[in-house]
Amino acid sequence: QVQLVESGGGLVQAGGSLRLSCAASGRTFSNIVMGWFRQAPGKEREFVAGISWSGRSTYYADSVKGRFTISRDNAKNTVYLEMNSLKPEDTAVYYCAGTPKMTITTSSNRYEYWGQGTQVTVSS
Repeated sequence: QVQLVESGGGLVQAGGSLRLSCAASGRTFSNIVMGWFRQAPGKEREFVAGISWSGRSTYYADSVKGRFTISRDNAKNTVYLEMNSLKPEDTAVYYCAGTPKMTITTSSNRYEYWGQGTQVTVSS
């Protein structure tokens, strides 16, 4: 079992930046593919970014490509989401998630471990 705790959310103006962190505890973190998802009010949860066990492979939703960067530090059991050039449509609750699958997946159903979420609000 893995416990995930997100932090770093908040209120920011459009064009600004935030860095989300997700600290993991429990089973071996380095064997878990990690992802970030988000859910805006009235919308379904959507994939944002994913990163492989080693951190060498990443994958992004088209809506955030070039603006967001996912990374991980396996020594610190932490995954990050650096968000730049934020837009009002990025406003959502952001969740980190983990799966023991071997490859990055964009489907939330394939992730077994979830954090409680952190709110990101981007004002125009």
